[in-house]
Amino acid sequence: MAQLSLSERKVARTFLGGYPASGLESAADLARRSEVSTPTVLRFVTRLGYTGYPDFQRALIHEVQERMSTPVAPSATHTADAIPAHEIGRTVDLLADGRRRIRLAGGRFSQVLAEYLTTRLQVVRGDVTCLGYGGLCRASAALDACRRDVFVVIDVRGYEETTIQLATTADAAGAPVVLVTDQFLSPIADFADVVLPARIETPSAFISLVPVMAVVESLAVGVAERLGDAAAARTARFAAPAARG
Repeated sequence: MAQLSLSERKVARTFLGGYPASGLESAADLARRSEVSTPTVLRFVTRLGYTGYPDFQRALIHEVQERMSTPVAPSATHTADAIPAHEIGRTVDLLADGRRRIRLAGGRFSQVLAEYLTTRLQVVRGDVTCLGYGGLCRASAALDACRRDVFVVIDVRGYEETTIQLATTADAAGAPVVLVTDQFLSPIADFADVVLPARIETPSAFISLVPVMAVVESLAVGVAERLGDAAAARTARFAAPAARG
C-alpha cells in the first residue's frame, strides 16, 4: 500500500474488499467499481509485478484453486489476510502519537466496538474520546475537528448517513480518518486515510462483528506495544487504586 498512488490504493481496497471475485472481473469493471480509470487498474497490476491483467488473473485463479484444496478458514483469518501490514502500521502510528486527540465513533451496531476500543486506548494513552451515537456530542466534535485529531470510524453495512457525515466533516477539517469497515467498503473508504476491511458474512441472517473485533483488538495491542514503557506505566497507575481498594 505504501508504494501505491492514491488511485492505485483505491483499486487495492476494492480488490481486497471483494477478493477473490473482484479480481476475476474485467479490468474495466474493476476500474468502474474502484471509481478510477482502466489504465489505473493496469498500472496497479504491473506495480504488483505482473506483465498485464491476464497474467494477474492467471495467478489469482491459481491461488483460488490452491485455497479450494484446503479447509476454508474462518472470517477472522480472511480478515487478517486482507489487511496489508502498511495499513495496520499507519493506524498504530496515528493512534500512538501523543500529540493527537483520538475520536472514535460507530454505527447502530458497531458503536459498541468503538466504545470498547476507546476503553482499551484510554488505559495506555490520554486524550481519547468515544463520540456517542448521534446527537450533540458528534456535532460538537465535527465542528471542533482539526489536523491534530484522528477520527476512527467503524462503519459496516448498512452504512449510516450520520456516521458518513461525521467522517466527511472531519476529513474536510484536515483530520486523518481511519475507517474500520466490511469487505463491501463504506462510502467513507473513498476519502479515508486508512481503510481496514473485515469480512462480516455469515450463514445466518445477521452479520458477524467478530472479525471487526479482531481488527479492533489488533489495533489496541499494536498501540500498547508501540508506546512500550509509557503504556506500562500508565496501566500500572490505573491498576493502583483498585489494588488499594
